[in-house]
Amino acid sequence: MTLWRDDAVLARPVTAARQRHERRARLYVAIEHDDCVGYGEISPQPERLHGDPSLDEVCDELEHVTVPQLLDVVAREQRAPAWARFNRFAGPRSSSNAAVLLVEMALLDRELRAAHSEIRTLWPALYETPVQSTLSLLDPLDSWFVPPDVGRVRVKTAPGALTEQALERLGALGVALLLDYNCSGASAQEVRSQAERVGAVATLDAVEQPFSVGNLVEHAALARNLGVPVSMDEGVRSFADIHQIVRYQAAAMICVKPARVGGLANARTIIVRAREFGLRVYIGGFFESPYARFVHRALAEHCVSEPSDVGPVAVAGRDESIELDVVRGGFTVAPAAGVLARSEVIGRWG
Repeated sequence: MTLWRDDAVLARPVTAARQRHERRARLYVAIEHDDCVGYGEISPQPERLHGDPSLDEVCDELEHVTVPQLLDVVAREQRAPAWARFNRFAGPRSSSNAAVLLVEMALLDRELRAAHSEIRTLWPALYETPVQSTLSLLDPLDSWFVPPDVGRVRVKTAPGALTEQALERLGALGVALLLDYNCSGASAQEVRSQAERVGAVATLDAVEQPFSVGNLVEHAALARNLGVPVSMDEGVRSFADIHQIVRYQAAAMICVKPARVGGLANARTIIVRAREFGLRVYIGGFFESPYARFVHRALAEHCVSEPSDVGPVAVAGRDESIELDVVRGGFTVAPAAGVLARSEVIGRWG
């Protein structure tokens, strides 16, 4: 097992209410067993925020908990654990969920390759899932960039008045918008006022996570008289969260991020369960490389019709269109040899 770190600078940084997304450290892992290798990837945030772990926390979790668990199972059972079983290894820490996804993804890739199968056999494409793009009202207007053919734009925002120029620019985008507060909303009236102004000039699909994680009461009160759906993002971490959201009628939409919920198996099950409850579901991300985005797209096209974060992420000084190698079986792609060659090896086991 080998772990690499590749630091990427975003070509188009995005400012959120309490964090500016400028760079990402992408962690890649290769797991080789019985002469068959599989790859995984996660892209943790630099600092801990809203309950999501920092890069250092995820690295510590991998070194001291997740990898020792994996090696112990292999030593005891003389084989790699089934990928769909590995989500049970997640502990109560958010860093554990991220670390488990990294290993689980590699186990799934390796398992499919060993069986001479591929991801579309496991997850046949059932939807043409549109791409969701992201921009920010907290950034200069001239820095906005929306790729062609996106199905929806997530717009980062924060409490406060919106300029007429910003509203005009939003209306000119010509696509549905999702207003993302990242837990920064101070009052329901403040959120309603901003949503009404945006909704007057553009199609507003939803307001995402206006209040803090776990604050279901205020989300439910807002949802009753907002006029557009409320969506949960940071507040979706487990099956239990879905049941609570439905119980309180706190949201009509949810964003599921595999790294946040403890892996691909958990993400798929949560999506299916949420849709059974009548929730609209989309898949989110953490500015991953083309590799993880390819895997997330396969999951999205299997079970999500809503626009999702499965499009490319532009990185300064790189042509990410050449950062995947086509392979037989598994996910049918792998991180290109050049990607791993430029990355720093930060761990080797086994």
